[in-house]
Amino acid sequence: MTDHDDDEATAVSEPKTVEVATEEAKKEPETVESDAEEIDESDAVDVAGKGEPAKDEALEEEALEEEAESVDLESPSKKPPFEWSRIFAYIVLPVLVLVVALAAACLKYVDTSVRDADAAGAQAVRAAKDTTVAILSYKPDTVEKQLTDARGLLTGDFLESYTELTTKLVIPGAKQQQISATANVPQAALVSADLEHAVTLVFVNQTVTIGASPPSETASAVRVTLDKVNGKWLIAKFDPV
Repeated sequence: MTDHDDDEATAVSEPKTVEVATEEAKKEPETVESDAEEIDESDAVDVAGKGEPAKDEALEEEALEEEAESVDLESPSKKPPFEWSRIFAYIVLPVLVLVVALAAACLKYVDTSVRDADAAGAQAVRAAKDTTVAILSYKPDTVEKQLTDARGLLTGDFLESYTELTTKLVIPGAKQQQISATANVPQAALVSADLEHAVTLVFVNQTVTIGASPPSETASAVRVTLDKVNGKWLIAKFDPV
């Protein structure tokens, strides 16, 4: 081969080399761009990967702060639980005990009062019977002593009127005319009574003998009022019915 042929061959091969180099030069920017995109994507992924935990921590901290604030706001307004057992033990139960004690005391007082009133009534009835017999019974020889002693069983206005009647009429008349009188009480009933005052109804039969005359009998009913004076039942009123 001649030198001229070698030059043509070289000339032919150089443009191919240039073309290859040109194509590679075109490819290199694409490679650089793809590498840049890969780097950008990886950086974005790293940034996103690093940002997500930070964001989650921020959200958690914010949620905790809100929860703490809500607790602080709610805690003062919260009321302690209503303990019925303590209320019952310290309030209801003592009140019930007090009520029961008061009720028992009232019942005892009422029962005692009723029993005392019953006892007083019975004593008053017995006193009314005995005193009625005493003030209406006498004999000519002992009339003054009997009727004077009977005054000690009386009180109030009735004592004064009985003293005047017996002193002026009954005692002198019994002595002069030999008058004797005997009284008995077949029945007596209690009308009302308390510890200091009583009213009774007394049925009286009286037999009166004047000298040698045959005796005469009278029956009457008397409303007898008694007052308790110094522990004794005394007749305060003696009203025929």
